[in-house]
Amino acid sequence: MTATLYLLPGKERPVRQRHPWIFSGAVGRTTGSPAAGDIVDVADAGGAWLARGYFNPRSQIVVRLLTWDRHEAIDAGFWQRRLAAAGAARQDLHLEPQTTAYRLVYAESDGVPGLVVDRYGDWLVVQFLTLGVDIRRAELLAALQAEFSPAGIIERSDAAVRRQEGLPLLSGLAAGRAPGANFEIREHGLRFPADLLGGQKTGFYMDQRENRRIVAAHAAGKRVLNAFSFTGAFGVYALAAGAAHVTNVDSSYEALAGAEDALRLNGFDPDRQAEGIAGDVFQVLRALRDEGRQFDLVILDPPKFARNKAELDGATRGYKDINLLGLKLLAPPGVSPAAPLLATFSCSGLVTPDLFQKIVFGASVDAGRDAQIIAHLHQGPDHPILLSFPEGEYLKGLLVRAV
Repeated sequence: MTATLYLLPGKERPVRQRHPWIFSGAVGRTTGSPAAGDIVDVADAGGAWLARGYFNPRSQIVVRLLTWDRHEAIDAGFWQRRLAAAGAARQDLHLEPQTTAYRLVYAESDGVPGLVVDRYGDWLVVQFLTLGVDIRRAELLAALQAEFSPAGIIERSDAAVRRQEGLPLLSGLAAGRAPGANFEIREHGLRFPADLLGGQKTGFYMDQRENRRIVAAHAAGKRVLNAFSFTGAFGVYALAAGAAHVTNVDSSYEALAGAEDALRLNGFDPDRQAEGIAGDVFQVLRALRDEGRQFDLVILDPPKFARNKAELDGATRGYKDINLLGLKLLAPPGVSPAAPLLATFSCSGLVTPDLFQKIVFGASVDAGRDAQIIAHLHQGPDHPILLSFPEGEYLKGLLVRAV
């Protein structure tokens, strides 16, 4: 018999509004003895059935909801339907054939909390981020193979968020065969090496795909500074759009070597058309400022600065500092071939778009530069944001003209 969690009075509203998380503090009592990972029903304080999801007493999010249909069983057919729907939704994006990498399943936004699946050509990379999907790994891997027929499935369940679920970090080949050496993907016809077994995230930062094209449209003839460059994708797009020169800055020598590989794959000369600078990005940008270096387009795509609320104040200061440096490195109007631009991003979900805009505003005031927003930038449409789950929106950016 399925166990039932009864919510405290007044705690049912988010569930009725189809938010998929129930926090432990919202639960009043439980009937039955559910084990970690079991499917449980959720009812309001008066006993009215609300929803069904999987249970994890080790997590602050004690239930992640899967269905609001009392008659929908959570069985093999359920997972297959959800995966099929996610795949069909990506087909509706009409991604061009020259793009071979995209997010196929985006967790709560696709009705499968805790499951992330990225497609890289003929391969899938999967992350089981919660206990509810982790204990159903075999079933979900079989469903992915049946639905998408990949050459292989790589598991990258090595995200720190698994520890909050009481799970170890895991990675490796999960099914089929691994991709060969020198594996590469394409975005809008551009070529990039991708390390599915050992690279950052699931092998590539595909959530910036559309933003790279938007920013590159303003790069022709410009000197570009690409800070927190990782493997240099923004730089490749900029040179493909006619940028005069790209400077990639990253803390990792390995990442900068990957950036050089990506430049060569696309026919660019990393010795003539680009440079790579390794070091703490904050310190490197201060050094460039002190040297009097100037750029026409500055791109700031830092890693997540705030992983929890306790880190938010420090993250705010970090974003302010890095944007102040970016604005000060922009050439004054009249020196650039066109108006100098700052493309700046935050992938910290706790930093709201409104707060991020205020941070960049504060940096512009301190830099003594008037600034105009010419575009608001977001994660790509293969990372959809469920209206009932705003937490799914994590990437936000601004394309700013400095005048």
